[in-house]
Amino acid sequence: MPASWAFDCDVIVAGGGPAGSAASAWLARCGHSVKLFERDSFPRFHIGESLLASVNDVFAAIGADGLVRQAAFPQKWGATFMLADGSQERYADFGAAPSVKAPQTWQVPRSELDDLLLRHATSSGVDVHQRHRVHDVAFDPDGVTASIQHEDADRDRHTVRARVIIDASGRGALLSRKFGLRIDEPRLANIAVFSHYSGVPRPAGRRAGDIRIVSRADLGWFWLIPISEHLMSVGMVLPLAAFRAMPPADHATLLERAIGETPAVRTLLATAEREWPVRVEKDFSFASRAYAGDRWLLAGDAGSFLDPVFSTGVAIALESGLEAAQAVSAGLRSGDLSARQFSRFARRQRQRYSSFRRFVLGFYTPEFRELFFAEAPPVRMFRALVTVFAGYWRPPPATRCWVASFFLLVRLQRWFTFVRSFARGIRSPRDRHKPSAKSRSTMRPPPEQTLSVAGAVSDGRQGPRS
Repeated sequence: MPASWAFDCDVIVAGGGPAGSAASAWLARCGHSVKLFERDSFPRFHIGESLLASVNDVFAAIGADGLVRQAAFPQKWGATFMLADGSQERYADFGAAPSVKAPQTWQVPRSELDDLLLRHATSSGVDVHQRHRVHDVAFDPDGVTASIQHEDADRDRHTVRARVIIDASGRGALLSRKFGLRIDEPRLANIAVFSHYSGVPRPAGRRAGDIRIVSRADLGWFWLIPISEHLMSVGMVLPLAAFRAMPPADHATLLERAIGETPAVRTLLATAEREWPVRVEKDFSFASRAYAGDRWLLAGDAGSFLDPVFSTGVAIALESGLEAAQAVSAGLRSGDLSARQFSRFARRQRQRYSSFRRFVLGFYTPEFRELFFAEAPPVRMFRALVTVFAGYWRPPPATRCWVASFFLLVRLQRWFTFVRSFARGIRSPRDRHKPSAKSRSTMRPPPEQTLSVAGAVSDGRQGPRS
């Protein structure tokens, strides 16, 4: 049978997570025929619950913004960063960051969000097949042929032919494995240990939905994410060296021990109850040697994934899925589905990954944390950082200059230590007679001095929580 024989669809999408759902929904709404194959049956568990403000742009582009809003997920306006003993807090308010048009986003159980987005893809006209795995893909000058099998072992494999494929298969990385594209990140070989708890207190008002990130002395950190009215996702990420230095224990004991060693988290979880089994993930940071080729593109975790400290996973997945769809649509219209046609898409994926990677690598160094937790950070510089924390990895030139200035100071801090050390997350004995930044936060500054960003004010005091 000739290779140019009839196509079953314009585009095959492998994977129904955020990247695959966003890509397929956008393409279908543009009139392209799309078949999506997802190996699991939704809803299904997936780690990762905290969204960035930049995802609002994607939800609007694929027509899902109203659905997400109606789902009534906990609202998120920013993030709270804390030292291990609670002596210093840094508020990152998306509403105070330049270029963030819609600062309010959500904390979401991924099982619910992913199911919502996949159903939206179906309603947009995508031919969705759950419990179907793409086993292999063959390329020829005229198209792509995918080998598909239902998860019921008795069923035979069949083939589906399309003009182009978007690989959104997650860490299964269908095409990355086929072409040997994965680049591991040994500097981010970290371990995540996590569960869900009830009975965890929350700040009042607008801050009730913020993610809280608690720095640890060993350069690890905790997350606390309110994913529903009653449940809090609580997890710890440790560098591999710190994990290996801990006494051997089962996962639940390890997590409880780490909670006990981290005063701020221990206090927050004093009356909490664990509601889920403890789960573990490891070695979750990687990049790709290429993000597109002739008749194929990688989106979401199929291309790259970064340590979750700045909650970039879902944002990268959604944005790369949308951009993959836009690149494919342009290629279908022009009749050019070559790697050259997709070069801009590939370049943006590398640039986005590199931009966020710089922050992630920095966060695992003492000098980054020392400057970040400084009691009176330069206001414009901190607002620039929050713009990136909100997901806008390529902000306007002035904001990029402030970000570059911060990283220059980080390099200088490594050699000159001009900000006192917070590396251990515990105030030194000589400082304990001084009032902490937290205790001073009860003093209300004059209105003209107050800033909504990070609770910081021009005289170094912290602003209100809500």
